[in-house]
Amino acid sequence: MPQHKSAAKRVRQTEKKRVSNRLHRSRLRTMMKKLRSSETKDEAGSLLNEAKAYLDRLASKRIIHRNKAANYKSELERHVNTL
Repeated sequence: MPQHKSAAKRVRQTEKKRVSNRLHRSRLRTMMKKLRSSETKDEAGSLLNEAKAYLDRLASKRIIHRNKAANYKSELERHVNTL
Protein backbone atom coordinates (compact mmCIF):
# COMPACT_ATOMS: atom_id res chain seq x y z
CA MET A 1 0.00 0.00 0.00
CA PRO A 2 1.26 3.49 -0.82
CA GLN A 3 2.32 5.55 2.16
CA HIS A 4 2.18 8.98 0.49
CA LYS A 5 -0.46 10.89 -1.46
CA SER A 6 1.76 11.13 -4.50
CA ALA A 7 2.39 7.38 -4.45
CA ALA A 8 -1.35 6.70 -4.23
CA LYS A 9 -1.93 8.99 -7.20
CA ARG A 10 0.82 7.24 -9.14
CA VAL A 11 -0.89 3.88 -8.47
CA ARG A 12 -4.18 5.24 -9.83
CA GLN A 13 -2.52 6.72 -12.92
CA THR A 14 -0.54 3.57 -13.62
CA GLU A 15 -3.66 1.40 -13.43
CA LYS A 16 -5.50 3.71 -15.86
CA LYS A 17 -2.59 3.60 -18.30
CA ARG A 18 -2.25 -0.18 -17.97
CA VAL A 19 -5.89 -0.73 -18.92
CA SER A 20 -5.63 1.70 -21.83
CA ASN A 21 -2.41 0.15 -23.15
CA ARG A 22 -3.89 -3.31 -22.86
CA LEU A 23 -6.88 -2.26 -24.94
CA HIS A 24 -4.63 -0.81 -27.65
CA ARG A 25 -2.38 -3.86 -27.78
CA SER A 26 -5.37 -6.19 -27.93
CA ARG A 27 -6.88 -4.20 -30.80
CA LEU A 28 -3.56 -4.29 -32.64
CA ARG A 29 -3.24 -8.06 -32.25
CA THR A 30 -6.79 -8.52 -33.53
CA MET A 31 -6.04 -6.36 -36.58
CA MET A 32 -2.90 -8.36 -37.30
CA LYS A 33 -4.72 -11.71 -37.00
CA LYS A 34 -7.44 -10.47 -39.33
CA LEU A 35 -4.85 -9.36 -41.89
CA ARG A 36 -2.96 -12.66 -41.72
CA SER A 37 -6.15 -14.66 -42.25
CA SER A 38 -7.33 -12.61 -45.25
CA GLU A 39 -7.45 -14.46 -48.55
CA THR A 40 -7.49 -11.78 -51.25
CA LYS A 41 -4.79 -9.23 -51.92
CA ASP A 42 -7.31 -6.36 -52.16
CA GLU A 43 -8.79 -7.10 -48.75
CA ALA A 44 -5.32 -7.55 -47.26
CA GLY A 45 -4.17 -4.27 -48.79
CA SER A 46 -6.90 -2.25 -47.13
CA LEU A 47 -6.34 -4.03 -43.82
CA LEU A 48 -2.61 -3.38 -44.16
CA ASN A 49 -3.16 0.36 -44.50
CA GLU A 50 -5.34 0.36 -41.38
CA ALA A 51 -2.83 -1.66 -39.40
CA LYS A 52 0.11 0.51 -40.47
CA ALA A 53 -1.71 3.68 -39.48
CA TYR A 54 -2.60 2.19 -36.10
CA LEU A 55 0.98 1.01 -35.55
CA ASP A 56 2.26 4.51 -36.30
CA ARG A 57 -0.25 5.98 -33.87
CA LEU A 58 0.78 3.58 -31.10
CA ALA A 59 4.46 4.24 -31.75
CA SER A 60 4.00 8.00 -31.63
CA LYS A 61 2.18 7.67 -28.28
CA ARG A 62 4.97 5.35 -27.10
CA ILE A 63 2.61 2.50 -26.35
CA ILE A 64 4.94 0.31 -28.39
CA HIS A 65 8.51 1.04 -29.43
CA ARG A 66 8.98 2.59 -32.87
CA ASN A 67 11.33 -0.20 -33.96
CA LYS A 68 8.77 -2.81 -32.92
CA ALA A 69 6.18 -0.98 -35.00
CA ALA A 70 8.57 -0.97 -37.96
CA ASN A 71 9.18 -4.71 -37.55
CA TYR A 72 5.46 -5.43 -37.46
CA LYS A 73 4.84 -3.28 -40.56
CA SER A 74 7.61 -5.03 -42.44
CA GLU A 75 6.32 -8.47 -41.49
CA LEU A 76 2.75 -7.61 -42.52
CA GLU A 77 3.88 -6.10 -45.84
CA ARG A 78 5.84 -9.25 -46.63
CA HIS A 79 2.74 -11.32 -45.91
CA VAL A 80 0.59 -9.19 -48.22
CA ASN A 81 3.19 -9.36 -50.99
CA THR A 82 3.15 -13.17 -50.89
CA LEU A 83 -0.60 -13.25 -51.59
